[in-house]
Amino acid sequence: MWLRQAFFRWLIPAAFLLPLWLLVGWGVFQGGWAILWVLFIAVPSVFVGQLLLTLLTRSRPSVRVERAVSWWDVGGFTIWHGLTIAVGCFIDGAFGWLLAAAVVVGIGLFWLQLWQLWNEAKGSGARIRETIAWSSVPGVDESVPETRAHEVIVVREKDTGD
Repeated sequence: MWLRQAFFRWLIPAAFLLPLWLLVGWGVFQGGWAILWVLFIAVPSVFVGQLLLTLLTRSRPSVRVERAVSWWDVGGFTIWHGLTIAVGCFIDGAFGWLLAAAVVVGIGLFWLQLWQLWNEAKGSGARIRETIAWSSVPGVDESVPETRAHEVIVVREKDTGD
């Protein structure tokens, strides 16, 4: 469980650190005009992709309740982040393959997140509203859900003026 919770906490920092690694990797391993590719394509793609995947992952009720991602998420993000880090090493002869694999795994991870979100939302309409709702305030025509609070009796003293 601790590993799944660690991945839950890692998702947002990864959106900033992975693109930063691409810049650092360019400076250490590549140099030259490859900076244009890194600045205009790689960094924004990884940043926006990671934020989108994080949003999809954290929008699932099970992830919000447990504050932990699923094992599918752990596997998918491990592979995608590993490939992204490897792309940032700019390895001659393997760069194209690593880049293609990172793109394919990123797209696969996107569909995995949609599949998991759909599976958790299946069933009643209430479950779907719970999954996609950003607030728990009921609408005008909705009934207020029952609370688990116990009845509280308040006894007030009367001032007799003595």
